[in-house]
Amino acid sequence: MKHVETRKEKLQLFIRILWPIMITQVGMFAMNLVDTIMSGRVGTDDLAGVAIGSSLWMPIFTGINGILLAVTTIVAQLIGSGRRDRISETVTQGLYLSMVLAFLVVISGIFLLEPILSIMNLTEAVNHISFHYLIGLSFGIVPLFLASVLRNFFDGQGFTRITMIIILLAVPFNVFLNYGFIFGNFGLPALGGIGAGYATAVTYWIILVFSIWMTFKVSAIKHYKIFVKWMKPSWTTWKEQLSIGIPIGLSIFFEASIFSVVTLLMGILFTTVTIAAHQIALSFTSLIFMIPLSISMALTIVVGFSVGGGKLEAAKQYGRLGVLGGIGFLAVGAVFLYFFREQIAYIYTEDREVVLMAGQFFIIAIIYQLSDAAQASLQGVLRGYKDVKIPFIIAFTSYWIIGIPAGYYLAAYTRLEPFGLWVGITLGLTFAAIGFQIRLQIVQRRAELEIAKKTLSSK
Repeated sequence: MKHVETRKEKLQLFIRILWPIMITQVGMFAMNLVDTIMSGRVGTDDLAGVAIGSSLWMPIFTGINGILLAVTTIVAQLIGSGRRDRISETVTQGLYLSMVLAFLVVISGIFLLEPILSIMNLTEAVNHISFHYLIGLSFGIVPLFLASVLRNFFDGQGFTRITMIIILLAVPFNVFLNYGFIFGNFGLPALGGIGAGYATAVTYWIILVFSIWMTFKVSAIKHYKIFVKWMKPSWTTWKEQLSIGIPIGLSIFFEASIFSVVTLLMGILFTTVTIAAHQIALSFTSLIFMIPLSISMALTIVVGFSVGGGKLEAAKQYGRLGVLGGIGFLAVGAVFLYFFREQIAYIYTEDREVVLMAGQFFIIAIIYQLSDAAQASLQGVLRGYKDVKIPFIIAFTSYWIIGIPAGYYLAAYTRLEPFGLWVGITLGLTFAAIGFQIRLQIVQRRAELEIAKKTLSSK
């Protein structure tokens, strides 16, 4: 990356960093999409079981990955300020930290998974599929988190195409493994929806192998000597990463968990058909959301790079570009979603009752996605400034104090029923977007004052 002056150059740099992230995110989500579609072809129970399992796993995955995103922010600012000598230590300590976090997740799952599933009003078949889907997936947790650190290392320097190449290489393996483990092809056991968990775990190992290989093969990367130059674990470095990463992780967790909690409430309050329809709508809208999410990740890189170099006006320009771009893309996507909602649902299932209900969920999703695009982009800008603690409070309040309670009330006590939960999601995301915009204005003013003070003191 390099500092540029004109708006045209900024747009070109932003797009150059953004498009590989988009392909990467769509590719990663495609693996989850394959799980859902193939499981749905086995049966409604398998679709619902994978839906419940995914809903329990995704907030954990995204939360921990959010903690590890501190590596992106730190590396981007180190690059922007010219302190490249600290990057190797940052990445190595991030790898250590990721293994500790993976261990804690596995231990927690051993003790908590069965009790959590037991309190839900699931059929025996759905409960069984959910439990064993997650057991299979757990074998890939360690490589997933290690690969996440390496991805953040690549992305923080602007080498987003490296991760894109890795994911494009891994997706065909995931399709192949799903086809084998779910349907019993290629001599593998036919495990139904459970097989999706094992296929995903093996794919995570493949992604890690490709990621490590890239650290040795790419000339702009290998001089950092990752996996060659080792150092002792450092609590001081962990503390720095956790101070940035934990608020990010919790913010992402609270956002991701509202969708998971909604799925779990669907399981408690409504039928298997409702769970399946909800999962279809959530799966496809999440695929569309990969674009504004990618914009958010690209914003963290370019804003962090600009702030690290003292280019605050450039940081503001990148922020406006990204936020408006994310909202604009979802506005176009909303039109497509409205007119093709039933055709999209038929990709997942042939059950007419499920398709009709999914179509109704899609209509509500059109509204909430615009707020989702705005809040995701704004969070990306704030992370570039290393401002993470207040956004965490905003996220918690919006999602859990406003969104979930409102959604539960509307679902349990009004005629909206399951659709009330999605209305609650919309309210939470909207309040979050407003809160993040207000916070960003405060952070930008504060950064400008700090630069002005440094300028005066140097004269």
